[in-house]
Amino acid sequence: MVTKKIHLHDSHEAMLILGQHDQNLRALENNFGVQIFGRAHILSVRGAPGKVEKALMAIEDMRGQLGSEQKASANIMQDQHLAEGPAGAAYTSALGKSVHPRTAAQKHYVRAIAEKDLVVAIGPAGTGKTYLAVACALAALKAGQVNRIVLTRPVVEAGEKLGFLPGDFYEKVNPYLRPLYDAFYSMLGPDRFRLYRDEETIEIVPLAYMRGRTLENAFIILDEGQNATPGQMKMFLTRMGMGSKVVVSGDVTQIDLESRKRSGLIMLPEILRDIREVEIIHFTEADVIRHGIVKEIIRAYDEFEKNEGFK
Repeated sequence: MVTKKIHLHDSHEAMLILGQHDQNLRALENNFGVQIFGRAHILSVRGAPGKVEKALMAIEDMRGQLGSEQKASANIMQDQHLAEGPAGAAYTSALGKSVHPRTAAQKHYVRAIAEKDLVVAIGPAGTGKTYLAVACALAALKAGQVNRIVLTRPVVEAGEKLGFLPGDFYEKVNPYLRPLYDAFYSMLGPDRFRLYRDEETIEIVPLAYMRGRTLENAFIILDEGQNATPGQMKMFLTRMGMGSKVVVSGDVTQIDLESRKRSGLIMLPEILRDIREVEIIHFTEADVIRHGIVKEIIRAYDEFEKNEGFK
């Protein structure tokens, strides 16, 4: 058991957080399985480490969302994270940082994730495919729509051989999975991310380790899907259990497999086209949100491949 404290700004904020007759605090205690004590402008939260951390995050979210007492009373403990319209935030962190879809395709993507059980996102690097999927996954987790988040990607060498890296298998695959950590660090911070990872609320694994599993009440993201073979893609999609959502993302112009024709992502839209609960989103260079030169690089490579191609 641990006890952690939050220092509130003033008595007005304390009143809004506590609610009438402390009803908001009681709701927090029931939802997260903790004990909360208020004294002056200090809240003390006591319980298991993981539960305390989640309760603290919920309180910080409440603080960021409070605009008035009426808004606090109406919205407390409700989901404020999944986008409800084109201008909605995909996720709002405990520190008040919002992740917004910026382009029309990104807004379509976020809405599709909220509405569909399986979404496939295909497009160039920098279009927010993985970042927005992670944001939606965290929103679903905080809203209680899923119990955990699972991120996976194929371990395929892009010009370097896995065997040259030191250490055991997990140490070798870590550099390939490391890019998936970036979005979590940005939205959760490293400490909270490590807590969720240690509790297995967030799991990041190589695609090969998904075989034989059934994932229920989970938000599952396959990143770099262009490097999954057709067999691996079928294996991954059939891991989906009751109450789960799946997002597959990838860039068919950056296939690291020995044969481009062996990419399971290329044929996926055709295979799944008649399934109603599947949404296929195609991003273009217009959706790239990175440094402005990235769009020019993508355009230049596309033109080169059309005219000459790689020898």
